[in-house]
Amino acid sequence: MGVDSPCIKVCEFDKKTGLCIACLRTKDECKQWKKLKDKQRLRIIDERPKRKAQLKKHK
Repeated sequence: MGVDSPCIKVCEFDKKTGLCIACLRTKDECKQWKKLKDKQRLRIIDERPKRKAQLKKHK
């Protein structure tokens, strides 16, 4: 596994966005992480600032 998971073992999902409030991934992304290719993982990691803004917007 080349790209480490951003999980910090909080796993609380926002009901409006569907994003984990800690790692900023969806439930499906969390479940599929080990099966994803590094390119897909990097895309998710790169989207974190956008996802964080989306989460703040809905709070």
